[in-house]
Amino acid sequence: MTSVQVDKDSTPEEGYERGLGSRQVQMIAIGGAVGVGLFLGAGANIAKAGPSLILMYALAGVVIFFIMRALGELLLYRPVSGSFAEYSREFLGPFFGYFTGWTYWLMWVVTGMAELTAAAIYVNFWFPAIPQWVTALVFLIVLFVANLISVKLFGEIEFWFSMVKVTALVGMIVIGLGVLTFGFSAAGDTASVANLWQFDGFFPKGIGSSLMTLQGVMFAYLAVELVGVTAGESENPEKTLPKAINTLPWRIALFYVGALSVILCVVKWTEFAPGVSPFVEAFAKIGIPAGAGIVNFVVLTAALSSCNSGMYSTGRMLRTLADNGEAPKVFNRLSATKTPAFGITVSMLFMGIGVVLNYVVPEKAFGYVTSVATAAGIWTWLMILISHVLYRRAVDAGRLPASSFPAPGGARFSWVAIVFLLFVTGLIAFDADSRVCLYVMAGWAAALAVGWYALKARNPQVAERRAPEFENVG
Repeated sequence: MTSVQVDKDSTPEEGYERGLGSRQVQMIAIGGAVGVGLFLGAGANIAKAGPSLILMYALAGVVIFFIMRALGELLLYRPVSGSFAEYSREFLGPFFGYFTGWTYWLMWVVTGMAELTAAAIYVNFWFPAIPQWVTALVFLIVLFVANLISVKLFGEIEFWFSMVKVTALVGMIVIGLGVLTFGFSAAGDTASVANLWQFDGFFPKGIGSSLMTLQGVMFAYLAVELVGVTAGESENPEKTLPKAINTLPWRIALFYVGALSVILCVVKWTEFAPGVSPFVEAFAKIGIPAGAGIVNFVVLTAALSSCNSGMYSTGRMLRTLADNGEAPKVFNRLSATKTPAFGITVSMLFMGIGVVLNYVVPEKAFGYVTSVATAAGIWTWLMILISHVLYRRAVDAGRLPASSFPAPGGARFSWVAIVFLLFVTGLIAFDADSRVCLYVMAGWAAALAVGWYALKARNPQVAERRAPEFENVG
């Protein structure tokens, strides 16, 4: 078989502005690991698993690092904005590129709905009389306008959103450690490391209940892969992307494991409830003046940050799909500010379904959309991992050039992550509350399959776009 070399410059992001500097990419990567899944979703998961939730976040965090190192190797092999779809297309075939691109778009549209829902819940903390759907609609419009202006504005907004989240989390950890060490505040009398095990043990509801929280835990990690979408608009991806990915372990250790450990030491797990941010609840217990309000503002910025990222990524993914003939060509157009304005607009309209859900079923909207987003995210991660396994196989055979950022252990850890994600999918099937997402994804897959055959009938060349050395794979 002849050797096929893929030129890294053969798929440039035509028309995009490389307007994301190192400072912005680093903070996007940091902020991507801190979202509403931690700030709001952790409350329900603490009620289900107690202190053992810390272990679930640590376990999932290790797997997420495996996924990101696999993605990092692919990104430095060929940095493109539509990374997940492009790698699926190259290594698994055109259908998988098409399916992954549209599914990642769905993931962010649905995640945007979740974030709008969460933001509306946070605003109700101060203004309970304002309906959730009104708040969600206002935030949707504001972020939509910001994303139309320029990628630099998106990067700057995301930088400051992430700065607020990171600074606040570090502050929470420091204050919590102060309560544990010096015993000040109203929570000082009961704060103790022993809170992690003295109320029915570290696994108060059994290991099975703890494992069932993995679906919510994985949702909390959605968006860490957003670094891959920024590759086509980063000023120096060869330098910024490895640095952003390699700092992921300490971010997980600090923001998830560290923060949860501290608040569960300060306040016993039995005092947390679903639908209430454990961070807001912890600061209310500590009794710091305006502390709960400050934390509520922080978690509000976390929700808006994630929705802002969703606006950004959906428009780019639709443009990648259009460029490959897998979406209407109108999505390929860039505005005068070099943003995929039409794709962003259509995505915003679909996110508006979240506003409707907040009007119709405000108490269930968050749970519905997070389960669907998690299923779509698991598919995306699986495509990254499988593409990485096939890429390493091609490199070992001398068919493709090696990446300058190889994943440790080659493809072995990618296989571990694949097994883990399939296990989580199985857990979702056993949970009556989240099982609905599998039905939604089955319907989504059927709709995409019909769309694929329609595309092939109209343009047979769509099904032929892949690297020739992988024509017999899959």
